[in-house]
Amino acid sequence: MYFDTITSSDLTWQQEALCAQTGADFFFPEPGSSVREAKRICGLCPMRSACLEYALDNDERFGVWGGMSEKERLHLRRASS
Repeated sequence: MYFDTITSSDLTWQQEALCAQTGADFFFPEPGSSVREAKRICGLCPMRSACLEYALDNDERFGVWGGMSEKERLHLRRASS
């Protein structure tokens, strides 16, 4: 698993991210549930760009990361290929 190679300094942004104080339920909703609240929280977060970069670099396939859903990140990856 890729977590083994990541040092704690690589993840320092997570300590300042608003999602760390909110809980995972918003960011990993049940299939078919709204991600609106997660995106609202992401929009206020100063770590949004670091979060999105992390998700794209690590091919995160589930949840809202950096204000983008799974489908939005997939579209972004395909558009930049």
